[in-house]
Amino acid sequence: MSTHTITSSDVRLRVRVTGNAEGPVVVLVHGFPDSQQVWDHVVPLLTPDHRVVTYDVRGAGGSTAPATRSGYRMSKLVGDLAAVIEHVRPDGGPVHLVGHDWGSIQSWSAVLRESSDARLTNRIASFTSISGPGLEIVGNFLRDGLARRRFAAVGRQLAQSWYVVAFQTPALPELVAGRFTRQLRAAMARAQRLDDHHWGDTFADDFRNGLNLYRANGLSFRRGTTAVPVQLVVPTKDSSVSPAVYVDIAAFAPDVRRVDVVAGHWVVQSQPGVVADAVRAFITEIEAQGELRREA
Repeated sequence: MSTHTITSSDVRLRVRVTGNAEGPVVVLVHGFPDSQQVWDHVVPLLTPDHRVVTYDVRGAGGSTAPATRSGYRMSKLVGDLAAVIEHVRPDGGPVHLVGHDWGSIQSWSAVLRESSDARLTNRIASFTSISGPGLEIVGNFLRDGLARRRFAAVGRQLAQSWYVVAFQTPALPELVAGRFTRQLRAAMARAQRLDDHHWGDTFADDFRNGLNLYRANGLSFRRGTTAVPVQLVVPTKDSSVSPAVYVDIAAFAPDVRRVDVVAGHWVVQSQPGVVADAVRAFITEIEAQGELRREA
């Protein structure tokens, strides 16, 4: 394993690279309030056949935090991803992208802009989304759900998203994360049936900084479409995201597959083998399709 520090706009990102140097490159992007440590059980399962890249997003783990809340806007997050891709693929080649939670949310923004952003065009071979629908997908689900009178589905998702509103409260979430770190970790671990060691030593700072993801970004009603092949890994017992959110996913990603897993939100921790198998199979399929196109 090699560790690198790269510069992206106003922050420095800690990047780790490991695995088969000759294999397809897969970039794993973590969510809130995690660091790249969340992938520790998935990475070893992918390294025999893939070059695996993880990084701490801005404000998390070993990466630095921007000075202002605006530094957490989606454009900055997408810029960080583009910087990582350029660092690990300076030859201009593509990577396979995997995101969980906010790592998936920001990856959706990148994928939906892939054809119009020169930094990303032809740089994303596939995208596996885990427990993190894009802000565009959620926004349109809520708007269209109300228009089509899908009140039960919309109400269920709004109830599951209670914390998004709570995180808008000034100062209080930061106070809780700083003063009651141990209790917060334990409560979240119990609720999600995780080992308390799931979160690293930077948990309090990761939580406080990560609140700005919710405060700097709002729902979008943009209807972009991507040609990037997409795989959804959908935990059916996710306490944060209702599977119903993906009802119109084909409008955003026409080339889409779906894998349902009986698991909670942190399926990357509770069932890393299932996640790794899904990612491996999807990459194999996409790489085979690319080989056929090159031979044609």
